[in-house]
Order: sequence, then structure tokens, then C-alpha cells
Amino acid sequence: MARSSRTVLPVSELCRGILAGKRAVLAKAITLAESTLQKDQQIIEKVLKKLLPHTGQSIRIAVTGVPGVGKSTFIETFGELLALEGKRVGVLTVDPTSQKTKGSILGDKTRMERLSRNPHVFIRPSPSGLALGGVSYHTREAILLCEAAGFDVILIETVGVGQSETIVRGIVDFFLLLMITGAGDELQGIKKGIMEMADGIAITKADGTNINPAKQAQADAMQALHFQTPSLSGWKPKVLATSSLENKGIAEVWRMIQEFQQHTTNNGYLNSNRQWQQAQWLDEIVEGYYREMLNQPFIQKEKKQLLKKILNNSLLPADAAKQLWGYAIPGKKKKN
Repeated sequence: MARSSRTVLPVSELCRGILAGKRAVLAKAITLAESTLQKDQQIIEKVLKKLLPHTGQSIRIAVTGVPGVGKSTFIETFGELLALEGKRVGVLTVDPTSQKTKGSILGDKTRMERLSRNPHVFIRPSPSGLALGGVSYHTREAILLCEAAGFDVILIETVGVGQSETIVRGIVDFFLLLMITGAGDELQGIKKGIMEMADGIAITKADGTNINPAKQAQADAMQALHFQTPSLSGWKPKVLATSSLENKGIAEVWRMIQEFQQHTTNNGYLNSNRQWQQAQWLDEIVEGYYREMLNQPFIQKEKKQLLKKILNNSLLPADAAKQLWGYAIPGKKKKN
């Protein structure tokens, strides 16, 4: 979504404010990163370039799970625990964007009312837009900006588990999957794709009459993990039972994440994984530029003409694609 840049702070002032940990300035910078205006993009690129030496010191954690699993409630309790331990916590939440109205509720500060008032916590809701993967297109930039602002832990609450949710795995260090008991057959489909990427699993709402079912779900998840291919990190995922309402098992989740961080730092996986993520980011940006090129009006006009030929069975889609690509290359002239 395009945003006005009329009141944008100078690059130097943005950098000073972010390094000083000023949340209002940090919010302005993330807004610039999310903007589609070319002027705003040029500003944020300069800001990120200057701040890059101050990034990379946090532990980046994705929190994902099916709708209703209690992601926001878990993050609020977990964030309060981290704040009590002296950690500065950045929470980046992604709200689904309506494909019809293109609007987004952005209500995570309402759902995490207590946490939003904590002086050691910064919560930033962002619309997912048309991005897949449970994150927004500019989540990576937001992570870097939060790290430069001095946040020790970055929590990313994703839209929810889906076929493309796995993209979030490529931008975090630790992938935490929240699961509930009694989810039925629909949960089984999630397990196949998501559980094998989870660094840790938390069974939520393990309280009241749900304690025994939660313990059974914990045992089932542990059994499922037992048959999975070992992770390249050498880490063995754990399954914990938690209750955000009763604050049970939350400290254990944090200890698990710290153990993972220590383990992957010692064996070099944390650094090598982040290098791989940088390479992936480069590929995504290059592909994005290609998509922009192919969306130029004159190419879309050619596409319509080629599509008519395809529908008339006089042209193969592969040949049409080659022609369109030829038109998109700068300096390439259309053949007569």
C-alpha cells in the first residue's frame, strides 16, 4: 500500500532515532519499508545500509499454528516473561489482507493489550498484502530495523498454517509450532509439511480439563518427531505442554530456545543458515524485479494477444512465455 512520504524524517535522523531505541522512529522506518512509493524505498534503503553493522544480534523466532491455537495469547505471556528477564522484545505480527477489499484489521495490539503497554516491548502489526508464507513482503526489513533498535528477541506471529506458510522458515532462526488437542483430521495434514521443519512444538491450552488430552497430544507429537529425518542443524526438536493463561511451560519454551541457540552457535549452523537466508532473499528480490518487468502495460497488452493464440491452439504457452520474456528485456525491440 502506498503511503505519503511528506513528513518523512531525514536519513540521519531516522538512523539516530532507531539506534537510540526510539519506538516512534522505528515505527516510521517500518512504514517506509512497507511503502510502495519509490521515494520512500530509496530512503529506507539508505537507512538499512547505514544500520546494517548494528543488526544480526537477536534471536529470531517464528510462532505459527492453526487459527484458534492461541498464538497471540502465547506471545503475550511469552513476551512478558522475556521482558522480566531484561530482554527487549520486538513482536512483528502479520494480519491477513482481504483479497476482496485489500483491507486488514491489524488488531494484534488489541489482542496483546498488556504486552503493548510494556516499555521493553515493541509490537508492529503489518498487513500480509498479497504475500504468501504467513509473513509480509517486508518482514525481513522490519527484523533488521528492530535489531538495530536494540531488540534482543524478535517474535514473528504468522497468519496461520497453510501450504505456503513454510516461507517463514527462511527468515528465522527458530521455528516454533503451536498445536492444540482435538484438532481432528485437518491437523494431520499440517503435520506432514510443518512438523518436519519445527525446531520446537508447544501444545497450548494445557489447563483445566484439557490437561490429560494435552499430555496425550504431546506424546503423539513426540512419536511423530521420532520418525522424521534428522535436521541439518543437529538439533532434536522438543515437545512441551503449555498454558498461557496459567503461565505453565512458558519458561521451559524459552529454555528450549536458548539451548537451540547455544547448540547451533557452537556447531556453526546458526551462521551458515543465516547466510543461506541472505542468498534466498537475493533470489526473491531478483524474482520480484522480473515480475515488475513483466507487469509493464505494453507487455500485458502483448500477453492478451498471445493468450488469444494459445486459446486458438495456434501457439504453445512455452513459446508465448519466451516471446513475453524477450519483450521484457531492456533494449529488446519487438519483432515485426
